[in-house]
Amino acid sequence: MYRFYGLAARLRQNFGQRVQKVPLDFGFSCPNRDGKISTKGCIFCNPLGSGSGMHSQSMPVDQQWDFWTKKFTRLYKAKLFLAYLQSYSNTYGTLEEIKCAVDKIRNLQGLAGICIGTRPDCIDSDKLQLIKDLNLKETWIELGLQSSNDATLVRINRGHDAKCFADAVKLADSFGIEVCVHVIAGLPGETKEDFLASIEFINALPISGIKFHNLYVSHGTPLQEMYDAGEFIPFSMAEYLDMLGAAVSILRPDIVIHRLNADPAPGELVAPDWIEHKRNVQNGIDMMFENNDLWQGCAREDASDAPPKWYAPNHMPPGRERKI
Repeated sequence: MYRFYGLAARLRQNFGQRVQKVPLDFGFSCPNRDGKISTKGCIFCNPLGSGSGMHSQSMPVDQQWDFWTKKFTRLYKAKLFLAYLQSYSNTYGTLEEIKCAVDKIRNLQGLAGICIGTRPDCIDSDKLQLIKDLNLKETWIELGLQSSNDATLVRINRGHDAKCFADAVKLADSFGIEVCVHVIAGLPGETKEDFLASIEFINALPISGIKFHNLYVSHGTPLQEMYDAGEFIPFSMAEYLDMLGAAVSILRPDIVIHRLNADPAPGELVAPDWIEHKRNVQNGIDMMFENNDLWQGCAREDASDAPPKWYAPNHMPPGRERKI
């Protein structure tokens, strides 16, 4: 039984086959690291950025694409791919720089869609128009919110407020571009109630996707300094599963869940060590849903009596037609 609306199901519904994400590193920076806002970054952010690091190895984008697509074709027999611009803030630059990046993506073989990781203070109408003009069936902007609590955003040195995020979501929506929001459970000073308030904040916006992360400590971050000084204690797995279950239970059922837990890169993690055991974490999440009879949106006033059938790959959401 499918208990949430996952990205894999969404993509199979739209394309009738597996679609694999391909990480691409364009070498963009971040205004929270280059001094425009700050040089420290968010307190949890790996100084090397999330992603493959292939740009720092001087590998052109087309070669990155070739490397990953061949690997995923061999492993999963995938034929269609989403270009995932993952490292740092991929709309942070001049319009000409963004256009150059978009042009490099346009003719990649097997391209079915795009996911662009960036910040809400790094998009505008001109950049969104460039992305829209790719005219792909799946077009996503991934925006970090982390929390809707402005005090928390200051505490983690995020560099923008919740209103900035909301305005960016509405702007992207006006271009017909879907937004996937990133949220983090376990931020310093936050309670379960704060985390659930962020989910309700998201429910009220035209957001199509979400990534859930549990906060972990990376090497070389201000959060590590807090951890080493005894000022921050990461969640246990049980605590995270409790918060995740409550959050998914009130999440709008039409929001696509792209991720349910954090996945640190090799050599990145300081604590907690339970995150490294991916299979145990995934099994824990599955058991959390099954043992508590939870599904996405089950605690909402308009909840169905059971998980909607269209959460499964072979069923379509109401009101949508299959386009192959």
